[in-house]
Amino acid sequence: MSQDFASNLRQAAVDAPPSGIVEVMNHGFGRPGLVALWAGEGDLPTPAFICEAATRSLVAGETFYTRQTGIPELREALARYHDRNWGALAGRPFDPERFIVTASGMQAIQIAIAAIAGAGDEILVPTPAWPNVAGALAVAGGRPVEVPMTCGPGGWHLDLDLLAAAITPATRAIFVNSPSNPTGWTADLATLQALLDLARARGLWILADEVYARFVYDGSRRAPSFYDLIEADDRVIFVNTLSKNWAMTGWRVGWISAPPQLAGLLANLVQYSTSGVAVFLQRAAAAALDRGDAFIDHQVARARRGRDIIHAALTGSGRVHDAPPPGAFYYFFAIDGEPDTRRLGLRLVDEANVGLAPGTAFGAAGAGYMRLCFARGEESLTLAAGRLRTWLDAGGRTST
Repeated sequence: MSQDFASNLRQAAVDAPPSGIVEVMNHGFGRPGLVALWAGEGDLPTPAFICEAATRSLVAGETFYTRQTGIPELREALARYHDRNWGALAGRPFDPERFIVTASGMQAIQIAIAAIAGAGDEILVPTPAWPNVAGALAVAGGRPVEVPMTCGPGGWHLDLDLLAAAITPATRAIFVNSPSNPTGWTADLATLQALLDLARARGLWILADEVYARFVYDGSRRAPSFYDLIEADDRVIFVNTLSKNWAMTGWRVGWISAPPQLAGLLANLVQYSTSGVAVFLQRAAAAALDRGDAFIDHQVARARRGRDIIHAALTGSGRVHDAPPPGAFYYFFAIDGEPDTRRLGLRLVDEANVGLAPGTAFGAAGAGYMRLCFARGEESLTLAAGRLRTWLDAGGRTST
């Protein structure tokens, strides 16, 4: 961008970094036979019963403006979904007034940030982490503060003392993504309680991203949650999306769950961004929530098989440092002798015909790692695993 144009733009917008994932995707688009495992989505289309709900809404003429908070039927469906999977909140059923419908999980994050942080404010972000959170805060004028996690034989670990030491007078919130993108780290209840106690003691908000709560591999129905611990009016804002559980990434529907006292404020922020989500999309979302449990179970079982395929191929090479992720649907791993994973992502496209995301896209703590999405069918994962294993066994100098 030329200096003449840049001089008249907000510096925070000019400085927004390009996505390290997109760089590899652009490099690999159009490659014949490429197995693309770089994006955070599965390969199944949206179930027909969800699409049909949207079609019925369009045929019925539901194409007008709607409520900023979301249609009552969807907010009630969200309450029922949470009642089924998280039980009562503070001893009572979930209140539909807790839920604000947004145009994607990303917008839910942007609105939550706008509600609690602005110019000069800080939010603590344990990393490696999905980069859009830090990017959205930086564009808003705030400062993301990375708190590096460490990886050992037992998986990734969050140092609570290190997190507490990062708090300053400018800190407004702690962002907690569990299960995590990209590492699969899944906080246990003791860790969540410690985070909640810290936030209460220091007067901080918690932004809880529990998008992958249903993708756990220990036989549980869901991951441990702040919902298991909070009082109804604790300073916790949950952000979520229809994208992952119900194969609806392209639909762009999400939600915020927050104390009902914030409903008016959050509705105003929706008003000044998208002014609401299309009714036909909301009808589809309500159908997904009410009728989609079996599809989620299918997706989780499929992802578990995918995780096992990738784990067997990578660990058998003797060159990979990893820990099978307990949650989400990503394999985050390091390869001996390959520290420059930004460059490695491009090389794997050229040399193995497999597309992965470089760990450098997920913060400084992600350097040296690669992310692979295993929410795919067995055939494509087996093909990708074989190519990666061949590449690893040959010392990283083969091509297909």
